[in-house]
Amino acid sequence: MTSRTGFFLLSGVLLLVALLCVGEGVQLIATGKPLGIGIGVCAFVIPVIGVWFLRQTVRFGRDSERLARELEAEGGLPVDELARSRGGRIDRASADAVFARRQAEAEAAPGDWRVWFRLAVAYADAGDTPRARKTMQHAIKLHSTEPARSSTA
Repeated sequence: MTSRTGFFLLSGVLLLVALLCVGEGVQLIATGKPLGIGIGVCAFVIPVIGVWFLRQTVRFGRDSERLARELEAEGGLPVDELARSRGGRIDRASADAVFARRQAEAEAAPGDWRVWFRLAVAYADAGDTPRARKTMQHAIKLHSTEPARSSTA
């Protein structure tokens, strides 16, 4: 199963659970008892949080894919130059070397979303997913604030 298929499957399950939670919340509120009403109202909050999280995740994926397509069109996608073991695992020293180079590029051009995108990929290759996500969010933010390029130039 691909990660995209898994994502859509889990998203569907989340939405189904959200609907069930709302249905239970309605039934609890309909009891008319103060405790039932309180728990029923709380049952509405849980799906809202879940749907918000799902929306943020979809937005992040869509935006990072858009940046990847744009970078690919420019010929600036990072090339996979990492050494791997026989089992396909990334060699830690190789990942650290690429990461150091990408970090230096980001420090040299802090306003360029392209170098931050490549740094995010280096973080992901090094196995640091939280920093990879945060760095990709920074690249997305820089891209959204970048002035539009003139097509007449």
